[in-house]
Amino acid sequence: MGCRQGYVAEGALEMDKLTSILVVTNRSNADGTLLAKAVMLARHVGARIHLFHCDAALDHVLQHSYDTQDAEKAWQASVSDHRSYLEAVRASVHAPDLDISIDAASNSPLYEGIIKKVLAVRPDLVMKSPSGTHPLRRFTLDSNDWQLMRACPVTLMLVRGKIWREPPRFAALVDVSAQETSHLAETIVHTSEYFALGCHGELDVVYGDRHEDGPERSDRASALGRLVREYRIGAEHVHVLSGNPDVTLPDFAAEQCYDALVLGALTHRKGIAALVGTLTGRLVDVLDCDFILVKGAPRDRANPEPGDLASDECSTIRHPLPLSSRNPHGSRFGLLWQALFGD
Repeated sequence: MGCRQGYVAEGALEMDKLTSILVVTNRSNADGTLLAKAVMLARHVGARIHLFHCDAALDHVLQHSYDTQDAEKAWQASVSDHRSYLEAVRASVHAPDLDISIDAASNSPLYEGIIKKVLAVRPDLVMKSPSGTHPLRRFTLDSNDWQLMRACPVTLMLVRGKIWREPPRFAALVDVSAQETSHLAETIVHTSEYFALGCHGELDVVYGDRHEDGPERSDRASALGRLVREYRIGAEHVHVLSGNPDVTLPDFAAEQCYDALVLGALTHRKGIAALVGTLTGRLVDVLDCDFILVKGAPRDRANPEPGDLASDECSTIRHPLPLSSRNPHGSRFGLLWQALFGD
């Protein structure tokens, strides 16, 4: 891959900025694969893992309990049971070389419990399996997943049951059709490159252009060209799809069999970059890969709309820096992690 070969020649990779991963279990068979992927990433970058379970159903019951003593006993018994389960999951991955803490809590709705844990431990990455069920698919998104995609203040990885190949293949889904989303495209490529480099994988950049030919199409092609040149991504790894992205992106990604797609987290903006509902749902329905969802750069979120953050407190969580920032020594890999997750 062009970008990886070019950067490896410049020196060692600075990956120590990923220090903490929050892994959210749902007490299903998917938890083993979920933690195994977190362990793989943690070993690459030397990160610690917080293994966490939130019991939303118990919290709902406790809120409607009239006997406080019985409620306290039920809570203690449930937390003890969940911790025992987490200890078994931790033991199953055989990772004595890693710092893997465990914790359980009760909170409803589920996504708020996860956000509270994020605010408490301040991870750089949240990993979670989709929670929904569907008669024809093993995993889909439920309302808590959609809310978490919208509200999680750090990068979120939705993990499916598929094991990554060797080497893994990543795709950055970008939109260069509007100036206000250009910095989100840069952040998506930042994130994609980080995972590809860390996992010694391959990276494609994919752009779906729904518009007809014209002067603006040439401008978009130029913007995309500047972006991929910045990361030294070869032309064979850049794909421009013509037509409705709701159709072209899922079909193309399915043909390519990517291990993970990197795209913008949900916002309330209009357009392709917002990936509101229809496209994200279509991708999740059609593909069995993982989804890595990133937030936009600060200038994209200067005027966040209601619901973009889970709470005012979430705004204190670190957000990506613009691509134009540079550290005093000009190290792009130290900057890279700062650009994704902050100082």
